[in-house]
Amino acid sequence: MLVATHSRYVVDLNRGTDGLSLYPGKFTTGLCPTTLFDGTPIYQNGMELTEQEIQDRIQTYWQPYHNKLQSLINELKSSNKRVIVLDAHSIRSKEPKLFDGLLPNLNLGTADGLSAHQELTNQLSNYCNNSQYSSVLNGRFKGGYITRHYGNPAQGVDAIQLEMTQSNYMNESFPYSYDHEKAEKCQEMLFGLLSILVNECSL
Repeated sequence: MLVATHSRYVVDLNRGTDGLSLYPGKFTTGLCPTTLFDGTPIYQNGMELTEQEIQDRIQTYWQPYHNKLQSLINELKSSNKRVIVLDAHSIRSKEPKLFDGLLPNLNLGTADGLSAHQELTNQLSNYCNNSQYSSVLNGRFKGGYITRHYGNPAQGVDAIQLEMTQSNYMNESFPYSYDHEKAEKCQEMLFGLLSILVNECSL
């Protein structure tokens, strides 16, 4: 398991360094975001990042993370026919600038089927659809840079993004409290989802 240690507002590990939008024509944030999801500026006037500061963040935080992720994939590939990358995120269920209405609880993304085998995708989608949580496949979130860059089913690497709403395990409104009862139920659901991935890799 590889866990980010710095906020996405320092540098977003799920964005490419080329600056290309993952969702052309839709509001999104970049590699080193300048606004929150609601459009609120992060930096005061005159305090925005310079290009050198952006490059420093790439070298200090972004590149080491991706070097490690690639090395883990290579290591697992050396002793397994198949590797599955699950890129997990969470987000508020209401972000008007990003999407209309309420986001489903579970949002699976496979870059419209390019980053994972269809059979695996169907298993995960069916599992989520049969759970107590609302879900969608390749809806508003189809998978970010990690899913699209590392997913290569033909080479034995499937990559799936899970964008989960924070309402599954916490109170999204101020004062933002962790909900243990909700979290326990969510953990049970995630255990089942992860079990599918583990079983697929052992075949």
